[in-house]
Amino acid sequence: MISTILTVIIIFFGLMILFSGIFTVKQQTAAIVERFGKFQRTSNSGLHFKVPIIDKIAGRINLKVQQLDVLVETKTKDDVFVKLKISVQFRVMSNNTYDAFYKLENSHDQITSYVFDVVRAEVPKMKLDDVFERKDDIAIAVERELNEAMQDYGYDIIKTLVTDIDPDVQVKAAMNRINASEREKVAAEYEAEAERIKIVAKARAEAESKRLQGQGIADQRREIARGLEESVDVLNNVGINSQEASALIVVTQHYDTLQSLGEETQSNLILLPNSPQTGSDMLNNMIASFTASNQIGEAMKKENALRESKRKKEKDNKTRNKNPGTELE
Repeated sequence: MISTILTVIIIFFGLMILFSGIFTVKQQTAAIVERFGKFQRTSNSGLHFKVPIIDKIAGRINLKVQQLDVLVETKTKDDVFVKLKISVQFRVMSNNTYDAFYKLENSHDQITSYVFDVVRAEVPKMKLDDVFERKDDIAIAVERELNEAMQDYGYDIIKTLVTDIDPDVQVKAAMNRINASEREKVAAEYEAEAERIKIVAKARAEAESKRLQGQGIADQRREIARGLEESVDVLNNVGINSQEASALIVVTQHYDTLQSLGEETQSNLILLPNSPQTGSDMLNNMIASFTASNQIGEAMKKENALRESKRKKEKDNKTRNKNPGTELE
Protein backbone atom coordinates (compact mmCIF):
# COMPACT_ATOMS: atom_id res chain seq x y z
CA MET A 1 0.00 0.00 0.00
CA ILE A 2 2.76 2.40 0.95
CA SER A 3 4.74 1.54 -2.14
CA THR A 4 1.71 2.22 -4.28
CA ILE A 5 1.27 5.66 -2.74
CA LEU A 6 4.94 6.44 -3.21
CA THR A 7 4.71 5.39 -6.83
CA VAL A 8 1.75 7.66 -7.42
CA ILE A 9 3.54 10.58 -5.77
CA ILE A 10 6.67 9.99 -7.82
CA ILE A 11 4.63 9.81 -11.03
CA PHE A 12 2.76 13.00 -10.07
CA PHE A 13 5.93 14.96 -9.40
CA GLY A 14 7.48 13.53 -12.53
CA LEU A 15 4.59 14.73 -14.61
CA MET A 16 4.78 18.16 -12.96
CA ILE A 17 8.47 18.43 -13.74
CA LEU A 18 7.84 17.26 -17.29
CA PHE A 19 5.05 19.72 -17.89
CA SER A 20 7.10 22.55 -16.37
CA GLY A 21 9.51 22.09 -19.24
CA ILE A 22 6.78 22.89 -21.82
CA PHE A 23 5.85 26.50 -22.57
CA THR A 24 4.20 28.48 -25.35
CA VAL A 25 5.00 31.90 -26.82
CA LYS A 26 2.29 34.12 -28.33
CA GLN A 27 2.45 35.67 -31.77
CA GLN A 28 4.57 38.87 -32.03
CA THR A 29 6.23 37.97 -28.74
CA ALA A 30 9.69 36.67 -27.86
CA ALA A 31 10.63 34.74 -24.69
CA ILE A 32 14.09 35.04 -23.10
CA VAL A 33 15.31 31.68 -21.70
CA GLU A 34 18.08 31.66 -19.10
CA ARG A 35 20.06 28.75 -17.59
CA PHE A 36 21.34 29.35 -14.11
CA GLY A 37 20.92 33.13 -14.66
CA LYS A 38 22.79 33.17 -17.98
CA PHE A 39 21.18 33.92 -21.32
CA GLN A 40 20.49 30.69 -23.16
CA ARG A 41 18.31 31.51 -26.14
CA THR A 42 15.37 33.49 -27.51
CA SER A 43 12.17 31.58 -28.27
CA ASN A 44 9.70 32.99 -30.80
CA SER A 45 5.98 32.23 -31.14
CA GLY A 46 4.90 28.56 -30.83
CA LEU A 47 5.38 25.53 -28.52
CA HIS A 48 8.82 25.14 -26.90
CA PHE A 49 10.65 22.95 -24.41
CA LYS A 50 13.16 23.81 -21.73
CA VAL A 51 15.07 21.80 -19.18
CA PRO A 52 12.95 21.71 -16.05
CA ILE A 53 14.40 23.37 -12.96
CA ILE A 54 17.59 24.26 -14.82
CA ASP A 55 16.12 26.60 -17.49
CA LYS A 56 13.68 29.39 -16.75
CA ILE A 57 11.89 32.12 -18.71
CA ALA A 58 13.50 35.38 -17.65
CA GLY A 59 10.96 37.54 -19.47
CA ARG A 60 8.91 38.15 -22.57
CA ILE A 61 9.36 40.97 -25.07
CA ASN A 62 6.53 42.53 -27.06
CA LEU A 63 7.45 42.69 -30.78
CA LYS A 64 4.37 44.69 -31.78
CA VAL A 65 4.49 48.34 -32.79
CA GLN A 66 4.03 50.40 -29.64
CA GLN A 67 3.24 54.06 -29.14
CA LEU A 68 4.49 56.36 -26.43
CA ASP A 69 2.93 59.81 -25.94
CA VAL A 70 5.26 62.39 -24.41
CA LEU A 71 4.02 65.82 -23.25
CA VAL A 72 6.78 68.44 -23.33
CA GLU A 73 6.49 72.02 -22.10
CA THR A 74 9.03 74.50 -23.44
CA LYS A 75 9.47 78.13 -24.48
CA THR A 76 9.56 79.55 -28.01
CA LYS A 77 11.90 82.20 -29.39
CA ASP A 78 9.30 84.94 -28.74
CA ASP A 79 9.01 83.90 -25.06
CA VAL A 80 5.72 82.00 -25.29
CA PHE A 81 5.33 78.84 -23.21
CA VAL A 82 3.82 76.01 -25.21
CA LYS A 83 3.03 72.34 -24.60
CA LEU A 84 3.77 69.82 -27.37
CA LYS A 85 2.46 66.29 -27.46
CA ILE A 86 4.94 63.99 -29.23
CA SER A 87 3.77 60.51 -30.25
CA VAL A 88 6.61 58.04 -30.83
CA GLN A 89 5.85 54.75 -32.61
CA PHE A 90 8.52 52.09 -32.05
CA ARG A 91 9.13 48.35 -31.86
CA VAL A 92 11.79 45.88 -30.79
CA MET A 93 13.80 44.44 -33.69
CA SER A 94 13.23 40.66 -33.76
CA ASN A 95 16.91 39.94 -34.45
CA ASN A 96 18.09 42.10 -31.57
CA THR A 97 15.95 41.02 -28.65
CA TYR A 98 19.05 40.36 -26.49
CA ASP A 99 20.05 44.04 -26.50
CA ALA A 100 16.46 45.18 -25.99
CA PHE A 101 16.07 42.96 -22.91
CA TYR A 102 19.46 43.23 -21.23
CA LYS A 103 20.86 46.63 -22.21
CA LEU A 104 17.87 48.82 -21.40
CA GLU A 105 16.08 48.80 -18.08
CA ASN A 106 13.10 51.01 -19.05
CA SER A 107 12.64 51.84 -22.72
CA HIS A 108 9.83 54.35 -22.13
CA ASP A 109 11.89 56.47 -19.76
CA GLN A 110 14.82 56.41 -22.18
CA ILE A 111 12.68 57.51 -25.15
CA THR A 112 11.00 60.21 -23.06
CA SER A 113 14.40 61.66 -22.09
CA TYR A 114 15.53 61.91 -25.69
CA VAL A 115 12.23 63.50 -26.75
CA PHE A 116 12.56 66.16 -24.04
CA ASP A 117 16.16 66.85 -25.04
CA VAL A 118 15.42 67.28 -28.77
CA VAL A 119 12.21 69.32 -28.39
CA ARG A 120 13.76 71.70 -25.87
CA ALA A 121 16.69 72.18 -28.24
CA GLU A 122 14.61 72.82 -31.41
CA VAL A 123 11.53 74.77 -30.28
CA PRO A 124 13.39 77.69 -28.58
CA LYS A 125 14.88 78.46 -32.02
CA MET A 126 11.40 79.10 -33.49
CA LYS A 127 8.68 81.65 -33.01
CA LEU A 128 5.21 80.45 -32.05
CA ASP A 129 3.84 80.72 -35.60
CA ASP A 130 6.86 78.78 -36.90
CA VAL A 131 6.18 75.99 -34.39
CA PHE A 132 2.75 75.47 -35.96
CA GLU A 133 4.07 75.74 -39.50
CA ARG A 134 7.21 73.61 -39.01
CA LYS A 135 5.96 70.89 -36.69
CA ASP A 136 7.10 68.30 -39.22
CA ASP A 137 10.67 69.58 -38.83
CA ILE A 138 10.40 69.02 -35.08
CA ALA A 139 9.08 65.49 -35.62
CA ILE A 140 11.89 64.68 -38.07
CA ALA A 141 14.53 65.98 -35.65
CA VAL A 142 13.11 63.83 -32.81
CA GLU A 143 12.91 60.77 -35.04
CA ARG A 144 16.49 61.18 -36.27
CA GLU A 145 17.87 61.58 -32.73
CA LEU A 146 15.89 58.63 -31.39
CA ASN A 147 16.96 56.34 -34.23
CA GLU A 148 20.62 57.08 -33.62
CA ALA A 149 20.28 56.46 -29.89
CA MET A 150 17.81 53.56 -29.68
CA GLN A 151 19.21 51.28 -32.40
CA ASP A 152 22.08 50.39 -30.07
CA TYR A 153 19.46 49.02 -27.67
CA GLY A 154 17.62 46.97 -30.30
CA TYR A 155 14.74 49.42 -30.85
CA ASP A 156 13.52 50.68 -34.22
CA ILE A 157 11.79 54.10 -34.30
CA ILE A 158 9.08 53.82 -36.97
CA LYS A 159 7.45 57.25 -36.85
CA THR A 160 7.44 60.36 -34.70
CA LEU A 161 4.47 62.75 -34.81
CA VAL A 162 3.70 66.12 -33.23
CA THR A 163 0.02 65.49 -32.47
CA ASP A 164 -0.81 68.59 -30.43
CA ILE A 165 0.51 72.12 -29.88
CA ASP A 166 -1.09 73.90 -26.95
CA PRO A 167 0.07 77.46 -26.14
CA ASP A 168 -0.79 79.29 -22.96
CA VAL A 169 -4.49 80.15 -22.49
CA GLN A 170 -3.92 83.91 -22.69
CA VAL A 171 -1.82 83.48 -25.85
CA LYS A 172 -4.57 81.42 -27.49
CA ALA A 173 -7.14 84.07 -26.60
CA ALA A 174 -4.91 86.77 -28.11
CA MET A 175 -4.40 84.69 -31.27
CA ASN A 176 -8.14 84.21 -31.58
CA ARG A 177 -8.70 87.96 -31.23
CA ILE A 178 -6.09 88.65 -33.92
CA ASN A 179 -7.68 86.10 -36.21
CA ALA A 180 -11.14 87.57 -35.60
CA SER A 181 -9.84 91.09 -36.28
CA GLU A 182 -8.24 89.96 -39.54
CA ARG A 183 -11.48 88.33 -40.65
CA GLU A 184 -13.48 91.43 -39.71
CA LYS A 185 -11.02 93.54 -41.71
CA VAL A 186 -11.42 91.33 -44.78
CA ALA A 187 -15.20 91.35 -44.35
CA ALA A 188 -15.22 95.16 -44.10
CA GLU A 189 -13.12 95.40 -47.28
CA TYR A 190 -15.53 93.15 -49.15
CA GLU A 191 -18.53 95.07 -47.82
CA ALA A 192 -16.96 98.38 -48.86
CA GLU A 193 -16.22 96.99 -52.32
CA ALA A 194 -19.80 95.74 -52.64
CA GLU A 195 -21.12 99.14 -51.54
CA ARG A 196 -18.84 100.87 -54.06
CA ILE A 197 -20.12 98.60 -56.83
CA LYS A 198 -23.71 99.42 -55.83
CA ILE A 199 -23.00 103.16 -55.86
CA VAL A 200 -21.26 102.98 -59.24
CA ALA A 201 -24.06 100.88 -60.71
CA LYS A 202 -26.68 103.26 -59.30
CA ALA A 203 -24.80 106.27 -60.69
CA ARG A 204 -24.53 104.65 -64.10
CA ALA A 205 -28.22 103.80 -64.04
CA GLU A 206 -29.13 107.37 -63.09
CA ALA A 207 -26.84 108.74 -65.80
CA GLU A 208 -28.42 106.45 -68.38
CA SER A 209 -31.88 107.43 -67.12
CA LYS A 210 -31.05 111.13 -67.41
CA ARG A 211 -29.61 110.59 -70.87
CA LEU A 212 -32.71 108.76 -72.05
CA GLN A 213 -34.93 111.35 -70.37
CA GLY A 214 -33.06 114.17 -72.08
CA GLN A 215 -33.23 112.35 -75.39
CA GLY A 216 -36.97 111.90 -74.90
CA ILE A 217 -37.46 115.59 -74.10
CA ALA A 218 -35.39 116.55 -77.13
CA ASP A 219 -37.43 114.25 -79.36
CA GLN A 220 -40.63 115.62 -77.86
CA ARG A 221 -39.60 119.22 -78.50
CA ARG A 222 -38.45 118.34 -81.99
CA GLU A 223 -41.82 116.81 -82.78
CA ILE A 224 -43.63 119.80 -81.24
CA ALA A 225 -41.57 122.16 -83.38
CA ARG A 226 -42.26 120.08 -86.46
CA GLY A 227 -45.99 120.09 -85.65
CA LEU A 228 -45.98 123.85 -85.15
CA GLU A 229 -44.16 124.31 -88.44
CA GLU A 230 -46.73 122.18 -90.25
CA SER A 231 -49.56 124.04 -88.50
CA VAL A 232 -48.12 127.41 -89.59
CA ASP A 233 -47.75 126.14 -93.18
CA VAL A 234 -51.38 124.99 -93.23
CA LEU A 235 -52.60 128.34 -91.89
CA ASN A 236 -50.43 130.22 -94.38
CA ASN A 237 -52.04 128.26 -97.20
CA VAL A 238 -55.47 129.58 -96.19
CA GLY A 239 -54.32 133.23 -96.12
CA ILE A 240 -53.25 133.64 -92.48
CA ASN A 241 -49.79 135.18 -92.02
CA SER A 242 -47.14 133.75 -89.71
CA GLN A 243 -47.75 136.16 -86.79
CA GLU A 244 -51.50 135.53 -86.81
CA ALA A 245 -50.92 131.80 -87.11
CA SER A 246 -48.56 131.85 -84.11
CA ALA A 247 -51.11 133.80 -82.06
CA LEU A 248 -53.83 131.32 -82.99
CA ILE A 249 -51.66 128.37 -81.99
CA VAL A 250 -50.72 129.96 -78.66
CA VAL A 251 -54.37 130.71 -77.83
CA THR A 252 -55.38 127.16 -78.79
CA GLN A 253 -52.65 125.64 -76.58
CA HIS A 254 -53.73 127.97 -73.76
CA TYR A 255 -57.31 126.74 -73.81
CA ASP A 256 -56.24 123.12 -74.24
CA THR A 257 -54.18 123.47 -71.05
CA LEU A 258 -57.15 124.93 -69.15
CA GLN A 259 -59.33 122.08 -70.37
CA SER A 260 -56.84 119.40 -69.23
CA LEU A 261 -56.59 121.03 -65.79
CA GLY A 262 -60.35 121.07 -65.49
CA GLU A 263 -60.63 117.38 -66.39
CA GLU A 264 -58.10 116.36 -63.69
CA THR A 265 -60.22 115.81 -60.56
CA GLN A 266 -57.30 115.24 -58.15
CA SER A 267 -55.31 118.35 -59.09
CA ASN A 268 -54.88 121.30 -56.75
CA LEU A 269 -56.56 124.64 -57.51
CA ILE A 270 -54.51 126.75 -59.97
CA LEU A 271 -55.54 130.28 -60.92
CA LEU A 272 -54.57 131.28 -64.47
CA PRO A 273 -55.67 134.21 -66.62
CA ASN A 274 -58.16 132.89 -69.13
CA SER A 275 -58.99 135.90 -71.31
CA PRO A 276 -58.22 135.74 -75.05
CA GLN A 277 -55.86 138.68 -74.61
CA THR A 278 -53.63 136.42 -72.51
CA GLY A 279 -52.55 134.37 -75.52
CA SER A 280 -51.70 137.49 -77.46
CA ASP A 281 -49.67 138.87 -74.55
CA MET A 282 -47.77 135.57 -74.26
CA LEU A 283 -46.99 135.61 -77.99
CA ASN A 284 -45.81 139.24 -77.85
CA ASN A 285 -43.57 138.46 -74.90
CA MET A 286 -42.10 135.46 -76.71
CA ILE A 287 -41.42 137.50 -79.85
CA ALA A 288 -39.81 140.26 -77.77
CA SER A 289 -37.63 137.67 -76.03
CA PHE A 290 -36.55 136.10 -79.31
CA THR A 291 -35.73 139.56 -80.73
CA ALA A 292 -33.68 140.51 -77.66
CA SER A 293 -31.86 137.17 -77.76
CA ASN A 294 -30.99 137.67 -81.43
CA GLN A 295 -29.69 141.19 -80.75
CA ILE A 296 -27.55 139.97 -77.85
CA GLY A 297 -26.21 137.12 -79.99
CA GLU A 298 -25.27 139.46 -82.84
CA ALA A 299 -23.53 141.82 -80.42
CA MET A 300 -21.54 138.95 -78.93
CA LYS A 301 -20.51 137.75 -82.39
CA LYS A 302 -19.24 141.22 -83.31
CA GLU A 303 -17.35 141.53 -80.02
CA ASN A 304 -15.73 138.11 -80.48
CA ALA A 305 -14.75 138.97 -84.07
CA LEU A 306 -13.18 142.26 -82.88
CA ARG A 307 -11.19 140.44 -80.18
CA GLU A 308 -9.99 137.83 -82.65
CA SER A 309 -8.86 140.52 -85.11
CA LYS A 310 -7.02 142.40 -82.36
CA ARG A 311 -5.32 139.22 -81.13
CA LYS A 312 -4.22 138.36 -84.66
CA LYS A 313 -2.70 141.84 -85.15
CA GLU A 314 -0.79 141.56 -81.86
CA LYS A 315 0.55 138.18 -82.91
CA ASP A 316 1.71 139.55 -86.29
CA ASN A 317 3.46 142.46 -84.53
CA LYS A 318 5.33 140.10 -82.22
CA THR A 319 6.43 138.01 -85.21
CA ARG A 320 7.79 141.10 -87.00
CA ASN A 321 9.68 142.19 -83.86
CA LYS A 322 11.36 138.82 -83.53
CA ASN A 323 12.28 138.63 -87.26
CA PRO A 324 12.96 142.24 -88.43
CA GLY A 325 14.54 141.04 -91.69
CA THR A 326 11.30 139.46 -92.85
CA GLU A 327 9.63 142.82 -93.55
CA LEU A 328 12.65 144.11 -95.52
CA GLU A 329 12.63 141.11 -97.81
